[in-house]
Amino acid sequence: MHDVVIYSRHGCHLCDVVKETLAQLQGQAEFAWREIDIDADPALRAEYNDQVPVVFVDGRKAFKYHMAARDFLELLAKRS
Repeated sequence: MHDVVIYSRHGCHLCDVVKETLAQLQGQAEFAWREIDIDADPALRAEYNDQVPVVFVDGRKAFKYHMAARDFLELLAKRS
């Protein structure tokens, strides 16, 4: 099972698109995802302020700003 983390913030349209993509892909691959609000942590806000959404897969940065469903599934297949 792959661990997917999306660093995002409230009101971020691109973040909403990536979260919707992840929700739609549940069941098509083995992954669990969670969201972390960068504005809840000053260190995360400083690091990712201009980069959200940022998606990490298995602890490695995989996508920034945009994430196509096909690219995400291909990445998971490569890391299996």
